[in-house]
Amino acid sequence: MEPNADVGMEVRTYFVREKNALLARADFGEIYADLLLHEVDGGISHPPQFETLLRDALAALTLHCASRPMAEVWAWTIHTQDPLANVFVTGDNTHGTITGTVFAEDVKDTGRNLLFAQCLGNDRNSTIEFSGSNLLAAVEKFYTQSEQRPARFFHHGPEDIVMITAQPDCDLAWLSGLDDAQIITLDQNANLSLLETRNYRFFCGCTHDRMMDVLLPVMRTDSEGLFGEEVSIRMRCPRCGIRHLITREAMEAHLAHANPNAMGNEK
Repeated sequence: MEPNADVGMEVRTYFVREKNALLARADFGEIYADLLLHEVDGGISHPPQFETLLRDALAALTLHCASRPMAEVWAWTIHTQDPLANVFVTGDNTHGTITGTVFAEDVKDTGRNLLFAQCLGNDRNSTIEFSGSNLLAAVEKFYTQSEQRPARFFHHGPEDIVMITAQPDCDLAWLSGLDDAQIITLDQNANLSLLETRNYRFFCGCTHDRMMDVLLPVMRTDSEGLFGEEVSIRMRCPRCGIRHLITREAMEAHLAHANPNAMGNEK
């Protein structure tokens, strides 16, 4: 099922007049519910601390994407030391989709907490080091260091998250002095102008055939190394974590379909 940009969770962006700041806000209850269904359907189970990391990363990236031009696609990989994990999230403004997963097995200990950010299509990459396991604070540092402007995250409610980023001539003293209590009444005490409403949904789009496409180069050169003595292997989608069962028979048929002479060339 392909994503529909007109359905999903609503994200609103506002310009804070006189303060020259951009505010992005959304209630992530729907995204979190879709994530849970996705994990249940895929047999994925994360400890609570990993689930918190993933939810915060999805929220931060969604608000970031909603504040960016429509043509952009972003991917973040966040490595944390405690707990030791790699969190991957990606957001596509063109289709209004967000997805991600946590990798906690065979994670290399780098000795540092790192956030790798990539804007796909324009070769824009950045890496920042951060302290602790608060992903929202890590993204604030990403904004300061890589975006060259401050950003703040707040909870308007348990799943209602607000991001405020500085624009040219921003009142930085006002921005740095904000707290959760002020955010609750910000719409009453600040002049907010609605700029845009976008919709996002949790959606990956990985399929059995797409996973086999990824395996094609290895299948062409080392099919025995790929399968060994097994008749099937399980491949985990690197975007959403769903495991796909790939049989040798299906992979051979996929290879033959991709290159009708492939099977003959192996003889």
